[in-house]
Amino acid sequence: MVELGRSMPRIYLSPPDISLHDHASVEAVLTSNWVAPAGPALNLFESAVADHANRQHAVALNSGTAALHLGLQVLGVGPGDAVICPTLTFAASANPICYLGAEPIFVDSEPRTWNMDPVLLKQALEQGSNIKAVIVVHLYGQCAEMKAILSICEQYNIPLVEDAAEALGASYCGSPAGSMGAYSFFSFNGNKIITTSGGGMLLSNNGEGIKQARYLATQAREPVAHYEHKSVGYNYRMSNLLAGLGNSQLGDLSRRIHTRRAHYEAYRAELASLPGIEFMPIAEPDAANYWLTCLTVDSETSGSSRDELMAALEVADIEARPLWKPLHLQPVFKDKICHGGELAAGLFKNGLCLPSGSGMHKSDRDRVISTIKDTLARGRSK
Repeated sequence: MVELGRSMPRIYLSPPDISLHDHASVEAVLTSNWVAPAGPALNLFESAVADHANRQHAVALNSGTAALHLGLQVLGVGPGDAVICPTLTFAASANPICYLGAEPIFVDSEPRTWNMDPVLLKQALEQGSNIKAVIVVHLYGQCAEMKAILSICEQYNIPLVEDAAEALGASYCGSPAGSMGAYSFFSFNGNKIITTSGGGMLLSNNGEGIKQARYLATQAREPVAHYEHKSVGYNYRMSNLLAGLGNSQLGDLSRRIHTRRAHYEAYRAELASLPGIEFMPIAEPDAANYWLTCLTVDSETSGSSRDELMAALEVADIEARPLWKPLHLQPVFKDKICHGGELAAGLFKNGLCLPSGSGMHKSDRDRVISTIKDTLARGRSK
């Protein structure tokens, strides 16, 4: 995308990566005239993603948020209940808790992966009441410490929902992201590693649960000739047309992970030795999907703050963003309980996400690296 008055194309954080094969896949669905929320491409996409995640059942939806909403509802979450959620994540990981009238309880990150701290999770379960579920998020494409988290949830007999929105293609000790917990879900938003423009998928080995989610996602319509409704439902299903794009994108997943990992390794090779720069730790290098490359900036030793660096990148027409603002610091959740929070707050204050798209060329990546190096050098020379 070249905008008027700009000498070089803007470099985006994680733009859609659309190929000629994707165009052909969507064109084939258009030609078939199966464009509604039903059809062979949709069935194929559900089956393919379920196979990838070692799940027995899946339902494709119009967003990852819808998937979490339905997963929590199928688990029986409602008014008077509480649900535990990481604080370092996007608001969509907590909003569905509130849709159902329940209360979110937030838990801080741990330093090894920046994901939910199992020690603080156990503390939250010990001190909380009416806790109906735990949501764990695989942040920036790296799985949380699932062995400990699953063990704690099992100890307290609390179902775990796996938010793998950012983690398709990642794994944990050989288990694919999305294969763990009572329910799991992916997002196929435009900035994710594969996209259906908007979209998500709820997965489980519980066939009855996915059947209930599918029923609710299609306006809770009863299987009769006329329109009969015994429950309040939602218009949450993915279209067959978008599933056609998803099928094509899923077939390219390995290349996308390989390319994003190459970006991470190049950034790290060029920048990790600079004073005050630390990259997000990767616990299992072969297990992450490298959705976004993230680092922290120590202003006292680097010579520049995170915000100064981000501003310099913007002047160079390069999109970069802070890490997620912790949910316990968001005005909408300011009165909610949070166990810990200092680590997540520090990561937000100093953390930066760099352009990581699988369609980004080496020359663009070099432009990002040069801008960061020049900015930090000027800051140290002051």
